[in-house]
Amino acid sequence: MFTSQPIAYVHTPHLDTSSIPKGMNAKHDAEGVIEVLREFEEGLKDIEGFSHLYILWEFDRSEGYTLLSSPPNALGVEHGLFATRSPKRPNPIAITVVELLRRDGASLYVRGVDMLDRTPVLDIKPYLSNIPEEKLRRGWLAEAEAKAKASGQ
Repeated sequence: MFTSQPIAYVHTPHLDTSSIPKGMNAKHDAEGVIEVLREFEEGLKDIEGFSHLYILWEFDRSEGYTLLSSPPNALGVEHGLFATRSPKRPNPIAITVVELLRRDGASLYVRGVDMLDRTPVLDIKPYLSNIPEEKLRRGWLAEAEAKAKASGQ
């Protein structure tokens, strides 16, 4: 096992969880700045060539966990924790894909933040996927979206 160490902190417009879009058709288009700590800045070399990044971060203000969860877009149905993006997890680790807008030294300007302001970032990786869209499955979420669309929501 390892002890996590932040490599950066993200600045976002989200000061509390109520300001983060959730539920059906939630759009994560808020912009933020990932401030990489100076001792890790050299690791950003060549990152500008990528359009999107995986950001691994910590749910640092979440406590405890439950193995069943009913997310806002689940229409009241409980799902297993590992089939959701609930912040209440045994290991409070999160992942978000953001669009890299630009880099200025140790600062990464990004779009698509869904974390609270001053959230610790654990790692940054370039977004790469070779899975064709037609092979991706969205599980229970696809069902919930179809039901909502059929009912006019």
